[in-house]
Amino acid sequence: LLHYMVIGPKRFAHDGPQVYYFNLFTRIIHWIAAISFSLLTITGLLVIFGKVFGGGAVIMAGRSVHILFAIIFTISAVPMFLVWLRDMLPAGYDIKWLFVMGGYLSKENMPVPSGKFNAGQKMWFWLATLGGFVMAYSGFILWSFQGPVDSLRLMAIIHNFLGAALTAFFFTHLYMALFAIAGSLGSMISGYTSKEEVAILHSRYKS
Repeated sequence: LLHYMVIGPKRFAHDGPQVYYFNLFTRIIHWIAAISFSLLTITGLLVIFGKVFGGGAVIMAGRSVHILFAIIFTISAVPMFLVWLRDMLPAGYDIKWLFVMGGYLSKENMPVPSGKFNAGQKMWFWLATLGGFVMAYSGFILWSFQGPVDSLRLMAIIHNFLGAALTAFFFTHLYMALFAIAGSLGSMISGYTSKEEVAILHSRYKS
């Protein structure tokens, strides 16, 4: 909220030249993962704070939904990982991107060093995929409730703390897509993004 009020969103001309950025398969996989992850976040918080919400049938239903979409997310994360792996590998200019915070602390639209995905998106990718697989494994152990008590406690700690980190990054990703870059969500719907936006926010990208 502070960033939006002080800096404001970055705006680019979306009615001009466009770049085909995401193909149909990539968009479908992303939306399956995004919707399932959103429901995992909501239901996960419901289960954790079940007592606050009074427990009962709603929380139990939330737990069932959580398990269902954990399976869906894990399945969708596999092709998403393979499709984006190459573009998500670290590059030297990612360090420069971090030093200027991607230009998001400036009101000026100056080119920043980034390939198809910036350093922030890369961090989110690795946390969401590899972290997601760890969450799936630890969640399965907790759901099956088999094994030594100490192992179950360790899995619970990993699941909760990693879940907190994922939730924090998820809300950041959501803010960037919905508010920090005006109109950016459209690229994951149509597949096209503004050529001006690519030139500024992904200056090292060559289609």
